[in-house]
Amino acid sequence: MTDLILHHYEMSPYSEKVRRMLAFTGLGWQSVRAPAVMPKPDLTALTGGYRKIPVLQRGNHVYCDTALIARVLGRLAPRAGLFADPMAETLAEWADSALFELVVPTAMRPTRLDDLMRWMTPDELSALRDDRQAMRADAPKKPLRSALAGVYLAQYLERLDHVLATRAFLLGDAACVADFAAYHATWFLERVAPEPLAPHANLRAWMGRIAAIGPSGEGPALSSSDALSICRASTTQTEPPATWSDPMQLAYGELVRVRALDYGREPVEGQLVGSAPNELTLRREDERAGTVFVHFPRLGYEIEPLAARER
Repeated sequence: MTDLILHHYEMSPYSEKVRRMLAFTGLGWQSVRAPAVMPKPDLTALTGGYRKIPVLQRGNHVYCDTALIARVLGRLAPRAGLFADPMAETLAEWADSALFELVVPTAMRPTRLDDLMRWMTPDELSALRDDRQAMRADAPKKPLRSALAGVYLAQYLERLDHVLATRAFLLGDAACVADFAAYHATWFLERVAPEPLAPHANLRAWMGRIAAIGPSGEGPALSSSDALSICRASTTQTEPPATWSDPMQLAYGELVRVRALDYGREPVEGQLVGSAPNELTLRREDERAGTVFVHFPRLGYEIEPLAARER
């Protein structure tokens, strides 16, 4: 039985990014169907407040943000080559941010409702718009208005189509993390508002190649309470490292607050027990989940000490 647990829901584009990467790496996983809208009490018991989907769980370690989840999968299955090309991670970052942010205004005016109706409950559908507005209420950058986003999106899709005219995948003959990051945006378009994809035959053929990667590796479904029990039963602990260096001069074990820079900025608080160039780890205690280690990428997140410091 695999120890990877993915908290996701069917219509989540970022979840589809991870589902496709799991298929590509051949890693087995178990599925927890998370709510599409708040409240998410079992998920936030694991994360300490982080509400975005998906979240990857291994025992009492919880990984937030698909950029970090991709690195975890890359470490577990290095031969798959998610990061084989040096440009892969940079291109993936563009697709996760600039490309997807142009899809959002288009998706908010859906022309297809089949998958939405099939994959989301009536309560989720009725609350979706208000939930997403609340999620972005304190975002420093607002989505472009729909008409302008459509103009920009057409340019990006044309560029991707041009690249894919001469190669099977974005950076060559094999898929990498950049493909899965770009695919999740086009996958979402295809399901809710596919019209911008129609002129781009090369892009649509590439989407078919990504969709054909498999098998999925998905194992038996778990309930969110099962996932909490697995977390609570896990015994992972950490010891202070022999050497400690943090670029912001934060101390090992210091109480800190981490939150996203873009949207979904609910803070997570805990003790800083991991500081790497591209990853932060907080240890926190939860009444229901027990001791949990919550991991974040460093890029795209801010971290600050909870206690006031002398100047």
